[in-house]
Amino acid sequence: MSYEWHDILGNLGVSFIIGTYLLLQLGRMQSTSFTYSILNALGAFFIIISLMYDFNLSLFIIEVFWVGASLIGIARQLQAKGRQA
Repeated sequence: MSYEWHDILGNLGVSFIIGTYLLLQLGRMQSTSFTYSILNALGAFFIIISLMYDFNLSLFIIEVFWVGASLIGIARQLQAKGRQA
């Protein structure tokens, strides 16, 4: 088994998602924060890229929804900042 650049990217994505969830559970990050949504979106996007080389439909579906949910969070944060300005 070889370890390619897309495997590294996928593992980085997994670390983003797991890391943000851990920080959330430890009370060091808020689920409504811009950073939380960005890191989750990037993590899922990186996993999707890695799936282009070793496809798994179930994981792909989860990650597409994960990106979508994260983009909703990002949009809500940007709207909230726009209202404050």
